[in-house]
Amino acid sequence: MTDSLLRVVLAEDSVILREGMVELLGARGCEVAATAGTPGELLAAVAEHRPDVAVVDVRMPPTFTDEGIRAAVELRATRPEVGILVFSQHVETAWAERLLEAGAGGVGYLLKERVARTSELVEALHRVAGGGTALDPEIVTRLMRRGRRRGRVESLTPRERETLELMAQGHSNRSIAARLVVSERAVEKHVAAVFAKFGLSASETDNRRVKAVLAYLAETGGAAV
Repeated sequence: MTDSLLRVVLAEDSVILREGMVELLGARGCEVAATAGTPGELLAAVAEHRPDVAVVDVRMPPTFTDEGIRAAVELRATRPEVGILVFSQHVETAWAERLLEAGAGGVGYLLKERVARTSELVEALHRVAGGGTALDPEIVTRLMRRGRRRGRVESLTPRERETLELMAQGHSNRSIAARLVVSERAVEKHVAAVFAKFGLSASETDNRRVKAVLAYLAETGGAAV
């Protein structure tokens, strides 16, 4: 996905921010097929343009509470082939849980401060469009703190858990190795151990990485799998 033109629909009610993001994404090789200022415009734009990913502000008109996330959840149900990346000014774990509860990949949740870092935003868009996850580190931390159920996560070693947390944020094995200051081979072993402990067997069609992340979030208070 990173080698192809990424088609994006952007939903943001602020005209200034919307136009700025269009310019920045265009400069990074993304095609913004359409923009939207309301949830209704977003749904119509996605239906018409069939983008690779929709970028959605959580707070949109008319009440600026959860209209954006409601539209994102609807898109997850009706357009599962479209990746969804939502962004918000604040951490709202309830919103993150609603977005993740469908139990599939192709989803991201970032804070606006991270969206402002264009390179990180574009990397997240490609991961989400490719069926992966891109969760803000602060979101992952908050979901962990809300943990209600225990199970397979308790069987993980501290290093395996660190590896899985970074997987939830969307990091590759190489990126995880750099952050943990270990070899890629060591990361591969940790990832394999996570798959084994979560009962995820090898499959050409199943994305075990995404399944492991979703299972992890389910046991720490996030998505239901």
